[in-house]
Amino acid sequence: QVLLVESGGGLVQAGGSLRLSCAASGLTFIDYAMGWFRQAPGKEREFVAAISWSGGNTYYADSVKGRFTSSRDNAKNTVYLQMNSLEPEDTAVYYCGATESQAKYSVYSTYARWGQGTKVTVAS
Repeated sequence: QVLLVESGGGLVQAGGSLRLSCAASGLTFIDYAMGWFRQAPGKEREFVAAISWSGGNTYYADSVKGRFTSSRDNAKNTVYLQMNSLEPEDTAVYYCGATESQAKYSVYSTYARWGQGTKVTVAS
């Protein structure tokens, strides 16, 4: 059974930082690129970041470029999202997804597996 479990969300002041983690099990982790999406209340889920299976390639939404960094530890089957300079607009539930695809990382339907999400609230 494939399981993705996000953690690390919480309440932070604007300008602060959080690091999200997504631990994967039940799959061969290096076969998957991993993505981060978020969904704010009343809005559609949107792409945030993605990282290739090796970690050698990363991709970011324009809204988070320069502030967020995705990394992965294949020995721990875990992907991370370091979020700095957080803004109230970053408030959302953050989800990690896993895909065997090597393209279209910013597309929601590319991902076959999803975690349950972790909530991030940025106070102004």
